Formats: sequence, C-alpha cells, structure tokens
Amino acid sequence: MTQNPNQPREYDAVLGGESSTPANAAVLGGIEGVKRRLVSAVIEQRIAAVSEALKYGEAGLDLVIRALQDESQQVERAAYRLLRERGEPRVKQILQEYNPWRLLERSYTFGEHSESVFSVAISPDGQTIVSGSRGKTIKVWNLHTGALIATLRGHSESVKSVAISPDGQTIVSGSRDKTIKVWNLHTGALIRTLEGHSESVFSVAINPDGQTLVSGSADCTIKVWNLHTGELSRTLAGHSSKVFSVAISPDGQILVSGSFDKTIKVWNLYTGELSRTLRGHSHLVYCVAISPNEQTLVSGSWDKSIKIWALHTGELITTLRGHSHSFNSVAISPDGQILVTGSGDRIIKVWNLYTGELIRTLEGHSESVKSVAISPDGQTFVSGSLDKRLKVWNLHTGELSRTLPRHSHSVKSVAISPDGQILVSGSWDYTIKVWNLHTGELTRTLLGHSQRVNSVAISPDGQTLVSGSADCSIKVWNLHTGELTRTVLGHSESVFSVALSPDGQTLVSGSADCSIKVWNLHTGELSRTLAGQPKWVNSVAISPDGQTLVSGSYKTIKVWNLHTGQLSRTLAGHLCSVYCVAISPDGQTLVSGSGDRIIKVWNLHTGKLIRTLEGHSDSVYGVAISPDGQTFVSGSLDKTLKVWNLHTGELKRTLEGHSHEVDCIAISPDGQTIVGGSKGEIILWEMR
Repeated sequence: MTQNPNQPREYDAVLGGESSTPANAAVLGGIEGVKRRLVSAVIEQRIAAVSEALKYGEAGLDLVIRALQDESQQVERAAYRLLRERGEPRVKQILQEYNPWRLLERSYTFGEHSESVFSVAISPDGQTIVSGSRGKTIKVWNLHTGALIATLRGHSESVKSVAISPDGQTIVSGSRDKTIKVWNLHTGALIRTLEGHSESVFSVAINPDGQTLVSGSADCTIKVWNLHTGELSRTLAGHSSKVFSVAISPDGQILVSGSFDKTIKVWNLYTGELSRTLRGHSHLVYCVAISPNEQTLVSGSWDKSIKIWALHTGELITTLRGHSHSFNSVAISPDGQILVTGSGDRIIKVWNLYTGELIRTLEGHSESVKSVAISPDGQTFVSGSLDKRLKVWNLHTGELSRTLPRHSHSVKSVAISPDGQILVSGSWDYTIKVWNLHTGELTRTLLGHSQRVNSVAISPDGQTLVSGSADCSIKVWNLHTGELTRTVLGHSESVFSVALSPDGQTLVSGSADCSIKVWNLHTGELSRTLAGQPKWVNSVAISPDGQTLVSGSYKTIKVWNLHTGQLSRTLAGHLCSVYCVAISPDGQTLVSGSGDRIIKVWNLHTGKLIRTLEGHSDSVYGVAISPDGQTFVSGSLDKTLKVWNLHTGELKRTLEGHSHEVDCIAISPDGQTIVGGSKGEIILWEMR
C-alpha cells in the first residue's frame, strides 16, 4: 500500500486525540506541522519548514511555491533555491514569471588595492577575477574565496583596462603609460609589451576567437593587433577625441567605440571600414557594450544617461535615466536580459534591458564605481571602485554570504620580517597572508594547509617563512615568491607554535601531541624530540644566542638546552595554561602570559620570578618585547593590548580598538609599530 505523503511518518511527532490544537502548541510532524511552522513569527522556523515541505509531495510543493511570496526575503530565497532544482512544467512556468533580481544584495568584499580600481574582468570559467588599479598593478583573485592569487607589476602608470582571452590563458592590460601588456594568467609571466599608441590606453578588448586584440586610446585612435604575435594589423582613425571604450560583438565581426567626442562609432573589425556613427549623447561616451544576441548596443555617458540602440541599424531604442552622476561602466548578462550599470554617484543599478525597468539600486561603494563585469554563468557580478575595493554580488539569490575582512577567521599569528617591510599573518581560515607593512597592501595569499594555521615565523635573513598548522604539518615557504619549499611531517597532532634559531639553521615546533621537535630547517630532517610536557605545547621561543629554548604548556614553562635537548629547569607559578612566551633581546628576561589573566616576568638564567603583572580581565594570548628591551606588549581575550615597562612593570598604556580577542602580537624591528591580530582583523599601532 502506498503511503500518503501528507500523513505523518513513523518518525514524526504529532498531536493526538480529538481535542483542538492549542494555539501555542508545536506540531512537529506531517504536512500540518510544516503549515504551522510556515506561519511562525520565527524566520528560522519558516526556513526549516520550507526545506522540509518537499517531503510531502504536491501539497508540500504548493507550500514552497507560496513561500515565494513570504514577507521575509530569507524565506523567499530558501524557496527560490529549492524550486530552481525542480523540473515540473508548472514550476518552470512560475519561475519564468518570478523576478529573482529583486533579491540582489552584496555578497562579499575582497581585500583592497592600495589605489583606485579602474577595471575588472572575469575569466571564462568563472573562477578568476582580474583587476587593474591606479597603483600600477594588476591583481588576480579567486572569485569564490576572495584569495589573492598574484599581483602583476610592470606598468609604470595606472592600469586603465584589463581583459581575459576566451581560452582563459591570457590577460591583456592597457595603461596610462601608453603601453599594452600581455600576461600569462596562470603564471603571471609577462609575455610581451605592445607599443604604438602615443597617449594613454583607456580600453582593451579581445575578439571571441582569441586571435585579435583591440585597444582604444587618448590619441584618438583604435588599434587592432594580432594577440599572439603582437603585430599591429591596422589603425582605425575617425574619432576627433579620446577613445574611452571598445567592445567586440560575439561573432567577432563588429567593433564599437565610444569617445570623448560624444559619438559612438560602429566598425567592420576585419576590414576596418566605418559602418556608421551614432550621435545622441550630449557629453563624452565612457562605456559601451553589445548584447549576446548581437542585436543591441548599450552606451553610457557623462550626460548621466544610458542609451540603448539597434546595433545593425543605429536606431535609438530608448534612453534610461536614474543615476545622479556620470556613467562609468555597463555590462550585459549572458542571457541578454539584464543590464548592470556603475556610476560616479557610487551606486550600481540593475535594469531589465528590454523593458528599461529599473530592478534594483545597490549601494555599498564609498566612491565612484568605475567598472562592472558579469560572470559567464550569469550568477555573479563584480564591481570595482575608486574606494579601492572590489565587491562581488550574487545576482540571483541576493544571499549575503559575508563581508570578508582581510582574513575570514581568527588571525592566530603574526610575524614581521627583519627589514621591517613585510608582515605575515596566519589564520584559522587555513591561509597565510603576506602584506607590505607600510602600505597595508596584500602582496599574496599562500594556500596549502588543509586546517587552521596556528603559527608563523620568518627566518633571520628574511628569505624563509615557516608555518605550523592544525593539519599536523609544518610548511616552509620562500617569503618573496610564495613558493612552497617543503612540508615537514612528524607531529601527530596540531602544531601550535614554531620558532627559528638566530642562525637560521634550526626550526623548533610545539604541538598538541605534547612534544617539542627540533628540525634542520634546510633539509627538514628531525634532529630530536623533546618530551616531558604534561599537556599541549602552546608556545616556543629561542634565546638570541641560540643556546636556550623555552616552551609554555599547562601551568608550566620549561627551559631547555637547544643543542643537547637537556631540560635545564621548570618554572611553575601560573594557574592555567601558558599561552605565550617571549625572551628579551639581551637574553636575560623571559615574559609569559597565561589563561589565568596573569603575566609573569622571570630571570631566564636563574628561573627566579621577578614580578607578576595583573591588568587584563581575561586570558593573555600574546606577548612581544620591543627591540630595545625596554617595553613589552601583551594581548588578551579582553580585546585589549597593554604596553608595559619591562624593567619596572609599570603599565604605560592600554590600546583599545579590536572587536574580538587579541590572539597574537608582533613589534617591528624599529620598535615603532605594534601589530595585533584578532578575529578576521589586523590592527597596526604606532608606538611612540
């Protein structure tokens, strides 16, 4: 006998008896339970009910369809996601009439360029974003994670435009330095530089067959190049002023250009013949785009209007207005239904291309939006702005994924290079990020660990970076190239701490497996294992003379001879785990921080306790001593950093600003900068 899907199942809890259901009762099972939860005031219950409804056949499907009208966009999105997976004709008909674009919201924000972002492009496979900046750099990002893959340097002026070849292998960039550069997308290698324009290159476009490159310039010309050889095929003259934008039709036959002379010109790409000139804008034409069906041309102007034209006849179809400032960029979705515009008014607008209806206005950038690009699958678009940011938006569901600060999880360790130029951070988001300490620019993101990164350390010569992770591994990297040199395996549990000897020969690691391991940094060979810790080894530090190793564990600190592995002494006094230890530059003093909220200062050679410092209201996770040995800084679960006089114990200052616990601290070699790492954020403080 076939079970009725509308009836309770054997695992459902139901109300029994003939009495009426109390108004505040919970009906947990069956279709009635779903209906009851769908009218709940709690949004989470309504979302859960939508997800469960499809268990109950056609009646459940009706409930999901009805949820498309829910007053909560969260519930509406949940219903829409489920219905998109269905194949029933009536569901398809409903979705054709449904407008998912109204749900559009910001998805997440990438890390910043150090200067304004002028141009963005998305690779054909939808995996990669390329952005060009006033800072003369091109950045390559993972679209889905936001990780910075590479920074390309070579232009001597602002990068005004970027494009990616149809096969996804090549990046082309146009610059204010009058050159076009061709790069390998995957290696970042510069393939060639094209010279020929006498003024800034404002726009580049690649033919769909991947053979031809077109560039528009402030020298009033358009140049057509062989992409593979770099040979100049022809120069198109006709505009009387700067050419700001070029676009090529999907069939590769038609080229369109927009100019400062207020006109749009339509060309035969292969012959170079001018087909027609479109006039109608009252100010410069800054951007042009051609629809996928090759029927429609869109232009945006500094006259604050968008004009939609019939590409083959030049007839003006309609004019769209709505932005309060000039148009900087336009993009058309792959299905040809949606137009996205970016403007100097800091706003992005989403339009129905055929009706001209304004679907949604998106706010989020704090400066002019200079560029927009839509992914090949039509799910995502990216915007670049003078505010230095790239924003990634979900087109269909509008689901807010998150706003990514620099890291997407807690920053557990930071280290500064000996020359004071580079900051490295290790995070529970499994990544290591490398920054320019002075500009704050993200140089690269290192991917390789499969679990949380707990600790990072930089070699004394500034060439090597070492990281320890919850994946039980230690990884050794070339700091300047980001290349993974080797992976060191040996711990059976999470690696909590790593330290390098002053001569750069020895690596020490502390682990949750209750051991300390000493390694040859250059070969990865295990020299010895130090056992004897009662609990996890949370922290390790090596003295400046390279003779002594200190480890922090549960309530105790152990002092070892680094070369023999002999235990010299055990320091007791903390009431909880010792999370951090640091040794003064003269090698005389040890500072420890603990879960007992206490900082202790010790004579390293005698083991005598010099003083106990109280001031934090929660666990102390990080300590660092200044290069002159006069000051140390502590960071705590109480979200503060405290600056102390190392010799007197006087509290000099409390630094507040972190929104979460301070997990790690570093001080620059010149003693001027304190770095605090917290959940998702790194804050730099000037120490004076």
